[in-house]
Amino acid sequence: EVQLVESGGGLVQAGGSLRLSCAASGFIFDDYVIGWFRQAPGKEREGISCISMLNDNTYYADSVKGRFTISSDNAKNTVYLLMNSLKSEDTAVYYCAADISPEYHTPSILSQYEYDYWGQGAQVTVSS
Repeated sequence: EVQLVESGGGLVQAGGSLRLSCAASGFIFDDYVIGWFRQAPGKEREGISCISMLNDNTYYADSVKGRFTISSDNAKNTVYLLMNSLKSEDTAVYYCAADISPEYHTPSILSQYEYDYWGQGAQVTVSS
């Protein structure tokens, strides 16, 4: 059974940093993508970054490019999202998700509709 568990959310001041973790288990595939999404109240879920567990290629949404860094520790089956220079508009529930049939180099790589498994979410609140 595939499971994704997020951790590391919390409250941080604007300009600060936070690192989220996504522990993955139960995968029998070699080629899959772990993505990070976020959803603020009243807004649609937004794909912000993802990483290929096959070749470590990474993708970022423009809204976080240059501030957020995604990485993976394959030995631990864990994906991290390091968030720097946080802004109040980064406040949201953050989810990690897995896409087991990724379409690389297309906009759908960060589309929530392409992802098959989801974690429970972690709240990130940035105070101004």
